[in-house]
Amino acid sequence: MIKIAIADDQPIILNGIQKILSNQLNMTVVATYKDGNDLLQGLKTINVDVLLLDIQMPGLSGIELSAIISKHYKNIKILALTNVDILSQVKKMMQNGSSGYLLKDASPDIIIKAINEVFKGKKYIQEEIQKQIESSVNTPKIGQLITRREREILKLIADENTNQEIAAKLFLSMRTVENHRTSLLQKLGVKNTAGLVREAINQGLI
Repeated sequence: MIKIAIADDQPIILNGIQKILSNQLNMTVVATYKDGNDLLQGLKTINVDVLLLDIQMPGLSGIELSAIISKHYKNIKILALTNVDILSQVKKMMQNGSSGYLLKDASPDIIIKAINEVFKGKKYIQEEIQKQIESSVNTPKIGQLITRREREILKLIADENTNQEIAAKLFLSMRTVENHRTSLLQKLGVKNTAGLVREAINQGLI
């Protein structure tokens, strides 16, 4: 029998999942929680095999909770069940020990399959999310698209050099520097120098 706990602050989700699982002969819902603190307290006194964990709850987030639970309750398989399909969130949950990731609009069959898979020690990521992950892997990173010369110019722009100063330092023509600056704006998807520097920092390019 797979012992399941559900942590979600939305009653409609809690009730819906419990109804879905009520007909499964090999599964039983042993506890439900509406916030992270209650969840952590509850896990001290109850045995759980699979935890359906929402990312966005009052107090501790699912990302924080997954790290804590993976560290102190290694036997619990975490299955993220959430509305959030942002890849960075997915990756953080998986890095923090989650065994699977589902959207809340997943069909009952998918939810049941995911629980069975993670209980067996396997990973399960909903197909729609898996496709996004594969697409992101196959898409060149911004840093890969930027040439060595553009990176040099980007650093000089960040150091508040004018086009004329950059041209002099790199022994380039003004037109060449302007073309590189335009290319950088397009590749980073920004409109001006301030946005260029900000995005370069966010991307770890400088």
